[in-house]
Amino acid sequence: MTAPHGRTGRPPLTEARKTEIRREIARAAVDLFVTQGVTSTTGEQIGRAVGLSARTVWRYFPSKESCVTPLFSEGIDTIAAFLREWPPGQSLEEAVGRWLVAAPGIAGGPDRTTVGALVRLTRTEPGLRAVWLQTYDEAEPAFARALAERAGLPPADLRVTIRAAMFNAALRAAVEHYAWRGDHARGERTSAETELETTLREALAVAAEGID
Repeated sequence: MTAPHGRTGRPPLTEARKTEIRREIARAAVDLFVTQGVTSTTGEQIGRAVGLSARTVWRYFPSKESCVTPLFSEGIDTIAAFLREWPPGQSLEEAVGRWLVAAPGIAGGPDRTTVGALVRLTRTEPGLRAVWLQTYDEAEPAFARALAERAGLPPADLRVTIRAAMFNAALRAAVEHYAWRGDHARGERTSAETELETTLREALAVAAEGID
């Protein structure tokens, strides 16, 4: 029987399924990067790990290093929402404390051990470092919009721009400090969660103090 309107083949993927495929590719890529190195990993190996062809992998990502983008960027929308909902009159430290208690894990993102292993690779892999920094570069305007909305200021206001930059830098510095120390890599997942939460609290407290 001919399909309606002459259409044949598989139905198009939903956006939710595309997002899930991107996550599957990202997790396969980081597993391979950690176990055998970025240089030794190919698009064919990444695709094979999730039952896809290398050609399909390249439809989703322009390079093997960029395959990990979803693991870097997960949680940015949640953090932006946290900034918008940050109650007036409440200190950043208090707000972050409540957010970390309420959030599943931290911002609902991937496993902390996975993040730590991936971020450690950015020290020696320039391609991954570029993807890591680009993620934070793209996050900053989202943070600025959230802070502007909270303060009733235009997103282009210099005060908003500086606050978003400080918040963004504090987040990145905290995750890198957590990852590059390496001690947590041998611990339990629960202790890794606690250590990263503590580091985030400390970093954002310093950022809230501003520059003396």
